[in-house]
Amino acid sequence: MHIVCPHCTTSFAIKLATLGAAGRTVRCSRCKEVWLARPEDAVEIAPAMPVMAEAGQGGGNAEADAAAEWEALAREEEAQNTEDTPVVDSPSISADWPEGEGAKGGEADWPSIAQADAEAHEDAVSTHRSRLASLFRLPPLPPIPGMPRVSLPVACVAMGALALALIIWRADVVRLLPQTATFYNMVGLDVNLRGLAFKDIKITSETVDGKLVLVIEGMIVGQTKKAVELPRLRFSVRDEQGAEIYAWNAVLEQPVLRPGESAYFKSRLASPPPEGRNIDVRFFNKRDLAGGRA
Repeated sequence: MHIVCPHCTTSFAIKLATLGAAGRTVRCSRCKEVWLARPEDAVEIAPAMPVMAEAGQGGGNAEADAAAEWEALAREEEAQNTEDTPVVDSPSISADWPEGEGAKGGEADWPSIAQADAEAHEDAVSTHRSRLASLFRLPPLPPIPGMPRVSLPVACVAMGALALALIIWRADVVRLLPQTATFYNMVGLDVNLRGLAFKDIKITSETVDGKLVLVIEGMIVGQTKKAVELPRLRFSVRDEQGAEIYAWNAVLEQPVLRPGESAYFKSRLASPPPEGRNIDVRFFNKRDLAGGRA
């Protein structure tokens, strides 16, 4: 009798007694298929034997090998004392891969896997950086009660307006804070606390009774919108090194200068020092009193 492999249809000669009444698990020596061979599934294949013999000399050896394998399977099952335990080989991994276009599609997945790994690495790096930033981030300053929040443009405009006010009203600032006069002098801004200025000063010479006489004249103008008291004037002669060698004072006839008015002054110096090279005109101040130059 013969049994036929249900997978590759190869037939093998076998003794029915080895199958038993309930059948026995067998394995094909060609395709390694395992199935349950029962006595009722055995068939008689009489004509196949001559054909197999004609096919080659190894036909008899194949049947002998098959019979020996069935016997080995039977002994193995009895030794293990198990019932109907199939013996299977590890399937080939490549057998499950698609062929043709399917295989090309599988190869195309490798760049996607690499890209996914790169994105995962970037996400991990960004997470690490955000954690470091959170550790070194300074906490926001608490808001001051009653103080409104000011945007950056508004703050810039306010600072510009403050700087402009300090320049325009610098005289008032110096009156309130005299120590700021040094700052204005450093930046090249004159501070006129009196609100008075000299204009059109001229120095000429004339001869009176055979003596040389210097004539100093000019105008005093107001720079404020209120009446200002006119102080005494102080004239000084200086040499080439700028040292004062002679000085005198003069009192103006007009005691107060009202807004929009100007005061004219004129003073003479007879027989000026020959080493004199320059004449200064200014208002009399407290330092002159301290120096005894009244």
